[in-house]
Amino acid sequence: MATKASRKAHTGDHVRVYKISDYPKEVTLLDGTSLTLRPMTPQDEDTLLEFFCRVPEGDRRYLKEDVTSPEVIAQWSRNLDYNRAVPLLAVDGGHVVANATLHRRRAIARSHMGEVRIVVEPAYRGRGLGTMMLRDLINIAVDAGLERLLFELAADEEAQAIEAAERLGFITVATLPYHVKDSTGKPHDLVIMELPLGKWYEWWQF
Repeated sequence: MATKASRKAHTGDHVRVYKISDYPKEVTLLDGTSLTLRPMTPQDEDTLLEFFCRVPEGDRRYLKEDVTSPEVIAQWSRNLDYNRAVPLLAVDGGHVVANATLHRRRAIARSHMGEVRIVVEPAYRGRGLGTMMLRDLINIAVDAGLERLLFELAADEEAQAIEAAERLGFITVATLPYHVKDSTGKPHDLVIMELPLGKWYEWWQF
C-alpha cells in the first residue's frame, strides 16, 4: 500500500505531524485472532460499505452520517485527507471488521483538540479490538501534539465503549439528558468524554 510515512496537521501556529508510519501492522486479539490495522485507502470503498451494512441498524443510528449510503462512503474514499481525519481499518481476510477515526477540529481556536469515533462489527466485540484501535488513535494524536480528545457516546446503548474509554483514561465531562434516541424512539443521555493528552496522559499510562 502506497502511504506516506506521515501527514501534516496544523495546531495553532505550529505544524504537527500525524505519524502513520507504523502501518500496516499485524495485531493479535485476546482470543488469538490475527488482524491487520491500516489507514483507509480509496480502494476500500466497497468493502467499507459492506462492513457498515453488516453493523446493526441500532448501532449505526448513533453515527453522524448515513454510513449505508453508497454516496457517503464514496465521498469518504475519494476525498481522503489525512490532515483532517485519520481513518484506521481493521481487516480480516480482506473484509473490514472495524473502523476507528481521529478527526481534527478545523477551527483554529480548537485545532489543539481532536475527536475519535469507532465502530466494531458485533462478532469482533469483547475481544480487545476496540480498545486496541482506540489506543492507536490516542498515540497518533499524542505524536501530533494534540492536547485533548473528545468521544461522544450514547449512555446505556454504548456502555461497552464507555468502559473501554475509561480504561484508557477518558473521563466524563458532560452528560446531556435525552439527547439521542434509539430505534424505538426511546431517548438516551449523550455522554461526552474527554482525554487530556501530553504529560497527563503519560502519567496515566505509567
